[in-house]
Amino acid sequence: MKRLQSISATAVASQRKLLIPYLVAGDPEADHTLALMHEVVRQGADIIELGFPFSDPASDGPVIQQGIERALASKMHLGDTLDLVRQFRKQDQQTGIVLMGYLNPIEIMGYEAFVNSAAEVGVDGVLIVDMPPTESGSLHVSLRAAGIDTIYLLAPTTDPERAAAIADHCSGYLYYVSLKGVTGAALTDQESVAQNIDTLRQLTDLPIVIGFGIKDAASACAMAGLSDGIIIGSALVSRIGELAGKETVSAADLRSTCEIIGIARTAIDSLN
Repeated sequence: MKRLQSISATAVASQRKLLIPYLVAGDPEADHTLALMHEVVRQGADIIELGFPFSDPASDGPVIQQGIERALASKMHLGDTLDLVRQFRKQDQQTGIVLMGYLNPIEIMGYEAFVNSAAEVGVDGVLIVDMPPTESGSLHVSLRAAGIDTIYLLAPTTDPERAAAIADHCSGYLYYVSLKGVTGAALTDQESVAQNIDTLRQLTDLPIVIGFGIKDAASACAMAGLSDGIIIGSALVSRIGELAGKETVSAADLRSTCEIIGIARTAIDSLN
């Protein structure tokens, strides 16, 4: 059983909602990311979405764009991101790792080299924001052959036919975007989210997790109550940005930065 599948099965068996933080590899500096990855696990993360920086993150709001700019300034690239996963796996073989980003850096590395490296270091899933299922072609096939899940975004504006195609291609989990807009926008329409999640349940048996707009215990509970789990991105990346410029980052700094994950873990566990 693949790692994401095992994590999801364990969560279902224990009636536990999945908690998935997103952070940018190399933000604010390359040396900090590995420590942050381990800290979010200590705070209760089941899976980590690790963003690899790209100079034109069109789907991301200002907070994550700033995180990506900090990562690029620290000279982080896709190869370095894969090496971070390699280092993480020396201590943690349980937590799921999903690489998230844009297609251009993968094309530069080459599909075969990327897939081989991702499998070798212990990547469990890949989410390419600008790679729809109809255009995934050989990369999707290669990832599947390597045992790596391909995860797709599904938006409120996605029509039923396209939603069915996305659900058919997806594995690992389905990422539902809770709102119309970029990352970090405010979450306002819970009723439509609930209706759309109900519709998606008819298309897939995969876990459905909700991202965009989740920033505190209240929004975490609201979205976790409608789904199988939540993703916290901008709210965490904003806190990580406060580490920029620090000469040293202490264990206390790491705990304080990532405490939003612990708060969300406690909040969504209270739903059981």
